[in-house]
Amino acid sequence: MHQRLARGNVRRVPKDTREATPPGIAKQWPTLLMIKLGRITMHRFSEALEPFGIRPRHVAALIELRDGGELTQQSLCGQLHLDPTNLVAILNELEQRGFAARRRDPEDRRRHLVEVSNKGIAVIEKVSEVMDGVEEDLLDGLEPAERDQLEGLLTSIWERSGGYEAWSQVAADADDKAA
Repeated sequence: MHQRLARGNVRRVPKDTREATPPGIAKQWPTLLMIKLGRITMHRFSEALEPFGIRPRHVAALIELRDGGELTQQSLCGQLHLDPTNLVAILNELEQRGFAARRRDPEDRRRHLVEVSNKGIAVIEKVSEVMDGVEEDLLDGLEPAERDQLEGLLTSIWERSGGYEAWSQVAADADDKAA
């Protein structure tokens, strides 16, 4: 099923795109193209995950919990670089589906501990194939060396822009403006 979902909204382009004309926006400000690509990527991941009843933000939280073990809600908030209110909404949705559980920390009743459930681990395994398919479709036509180069360039831009610290600040600023 993921093949149909992931491939249904993909416009195939020739594998050799070196002669392709870049979109107009890329000529003056190539980094603005990243915004468009981010939206396309988010849309395709969201569409592929829809049959599972979850969204990319759910998968991100579940993976952090799987990899980090039981975490305090505050620690998970920091790992995901989210506003606490947004994390509460995500955790409410994960708990309703049985993918995660929260409980009071017996050592500090003001804190909540969060852990992924067996059902949550199972859904990560199920959606991993779908997510791999979306990524494969998006990067189709790039040689392994080009994929490595893309990863290196994106990582470099990420780090030079301030990485997680800058991303957290942008998210906090957006939340302040929305309030």
